[in-house]
Amino acid sequence: MPELRQFAQARPGAGPLTATVPREFVHRVAVAEILLTGWARTDTDRFTITAQWPRVHQLHVSPDRSAYEPLLVAETVRQCGALLAHAEYEVPLGHQFVLKELRVDTRPEHLAVGTAPAEPVIDITVAEVRRRAGRPAALRYDAAVRLGGERVATGRISVTWTNESVYRRLRGGRTADVGALRLPRPLPPPLPADTVGRALAADVLLSPAARPGRWRLRVDTAHPVFFDHPLDHVPGMLLLEAARQTVRAHRGRERRVPTSFHATFHQYAELDQPVWTEVSGEDGTDVQAIALQGESVVFECLVGAVAG
Repeated sequence: MPELRQFAQARPGAGPLTATVPREFVHRVAVAEILLTGWARTDTDRFTITAQWPRVHQLHVSPDRSAYEPLLVAETVRQCGALLAHAEYEVPLGHQFVLKELRVDTRPEHLAVGTAPAEPVIDITVAEVRRRAGRPAALRYDAAVRLGGERVATGRISVTWTNESVYRRLRGGRTADVGALRLPRPLPPPLPADTVGRALAADVLLSPAARPGRWRLRVDTAHPVFFDHPLDHVPGMLLLEAARQTVRAHRGRERRVPTSFHATFHQYAELDQPVWTEVSGEDGTDVQAIALQGESVVFECLVGAVAG
């Protein structure tokens, strides 16, 4: 059995209390937003990662506190890639990561919140490591998420990264303006929270638009989860939640539980320009949501759902 790398702190008269992995490894500032607790290499490019899911969370647990949201699974799988890149593939801290593709499929019947925080185990298979000048420059990996031995979700992510100097050139000076980009701006009015499956107006990402079937994205750079740390663009997890809310708003009174995200991130969504969401197609219970900035589709996501 490979040794599991965990982080623990001693408690007088008791066994070790498992703590989270270092926050720098998963690109989070708030310890409360770190989901991973340890990892082990099980074979070449294969790993087992442990996590803990909270029973209550502003975004990742349903408003009635009965179920874990697919966005929690997506964030868990995302953190796995960042952790392995730094801890196992020698990617320096401070490199900028770019999410390219994300697929998450969940089994909601197995994602009920219990009487204690859930402790999932995630089996990771790195399918591809792309290198530049002999160094890893991108990962594509598959994830199988288990709870109590039961597979509750699967995921696939493709991510690249670059050093800070290259990133600054790619962003055309926007990194220097990140402070100005984060200044509070008046947000457009939100949709009613219950129409997008949220309890708080602060978590509503959509505002009504003049055109039916289109919504303006509400990007609050002070949001404690989506903007856990300063960013010079709209984060991927916010776009995923926006896709979920877009589908919910599109379906109106038809209540369905989201189960899957199949997302592609085409380009950065900028903070200082309006972003619009709309539905571009439907196939049975699957709905394709897109985000547009100007004339460009910056993001698209096929959201799957079942009757709630």
